Amino acid sequence: MSIAFAVKRGDPARGASPLIAVALAADTALPKALSGLDKATGGALSTAIKRKDFSGGKDESLLIVNTGSGPERVLLVGTGAGDVKGVTRAATLAGRKANAMGVGAMTFWSDALEGEKLEGAVVGLSLGSWEFRELHSATPVATRKKPLKAATLFVENTGAAKGPLAAGVAVAEGQRIARRLAMLPGNICTPAYLASAARDIAKRGKLACKVFGRKEMTRMKMGSFLAVAQGTTQDPKLIVLEYKGGRRGEAPVVLVGKGLCFDTGGVSIKPALGMETMKFDMCGAAGVLGAMEAIARLKPRINVVGLVGSTTNVVDGDAVKPGDVVFASNGKSIEIQNTDAEGRLVLADVLVYAQRYKPQAVIDAATLTGAVVIALGHVTVGVMGNDQTVVDEVLAAGRRGGEVGWQLPLFEEYKELLKSDSADLRNIGGRGAGTITAGLFLQEFAGDMPWVHLDIAGTAYSETDLTVMPKGPTGTPVRTFVEFVRGRAR
Repeated sequence: MSIAFAVKRGDPARGASPLIAVALAADTALPKALSGLDKATGGALSTAIKRKDFSGGKDESLLIVNTGSGPERVLLVGTGAGDVKGVTRAATLAGRKANAMGVGAMTFWSDALEGEKLEGAVVGLSLGSWEFRELHSATPVATRKKPLKAATLFVENTGAAKGPLAAGVAVAEGQRIARRLAMLPGNICTPAYLASAARDIAKRGKLACKVFGRKEMTRMKMGSFLAVAQGTTQDPKLIVLEYKGGRRGEAPVVLVGKGLCFDTGGVSIKPALGMETMKFDMCGAAGVLGAMEAIARLKPRINVVGLVGSTTNVVDGDAVKPGDVVFASNGKSIEIQNTDAEGRLVLADVLVYAQRYKPQAVIDAATLTGAVVIALGHVTVGVMGNDQTVVDEVLAAGRRGGEVGWQLPLFEEYKELLKSDSADLRNIGGRGAGTITAGLFLQEFAGDMPWVHLDIAGTAYSETDLTVMPKGPTGTPVRTFVEFVRGRAR
């Protein structure tokens, strides 16, 4: 469920809001703009700061129940340094707590809430308040809490706030789409379901949309992609979304997402423990679809193409086997030594398909390797590419969007690990440098395109509570995609 966002000027002490979240930087005095709110609460705000009950640190919060006039509750949330990142995180925490309280509507105040800070606050409130309830039984009315449906942010200039507000809503809606798709189980979110979601995005945003199935991909000789799909009765899908905001004929940015709606590992089957999380193996695809929703709303002056390769990797009598050799659409032969290294096989043909657009840049995102979790944990996206300028742009976009990445090398020496006795290359390189060899495998199909790969296996979803968000999908890499496109459009 989306949130209705609005902005207004005025004294935050006025109005009967069920909750006002007040974001304050670390170790600062109570701003003059909050003197009325402090008075309305009987000096509770200034007292809490004076007594160090609240000091404005990262993820710090303090709830004050107001028995006087004005807002019914005041939630103090810390922003740390008070920068854009701090305000966004504080808003995320505020959104989560507001949703848990069941207040239904809230207001938000932070000092100098304008521009990027305002946009970040909108994104944060949406991120924090999102929850997945659509497959649960209905809660009895007597105990049902109201989800957060409306949020109003205090600003100094409502006119100047329109742009950042709209941008924040665009990104927030994109993230909501990505998180919802990721959270749906594999028996519901099938390749056909992703295709339907893409058509809905295209209809809302007036995008061009094409969907190719097994027959079309066979004609396009996508043997690498189809090898993964040969064990499933579900029709695999190559989904194409085109946003035409730039000049006619101008080279587009191409966003590519891995859409494995469920991954058993195939014949190289995964352990049963934890396999249910493999419904998240389509988070790269969800990121592309969410980004295309946001881009259609933002309307940047640039052409963008979103490509999704979607199927399921299951065990069947027709499933691909270790040792099989298949041919990608660029003619390269691939020895499949491990059927659980399937995402790169799908992306190989999708990257070859991307070459027809002669793009200015290509970024693919995939929950590709467990090795990236060993290398970077659940905090940082693994970033690799064949063009350092584009890599640097992607890293900067990730920082702006709060999805921080770290570059890993694609040195020639690692290519030795992909040599095969029976084909041009094999789909795994052994235990060492697993993320890097996966990146080098993809590079073989990127051709001359300026290309960057994002390994989001450690960041697209969390198996633990993140304080500001519950366990589950995080929305990564929607903001990296969007910020890159916005940077290229400026």
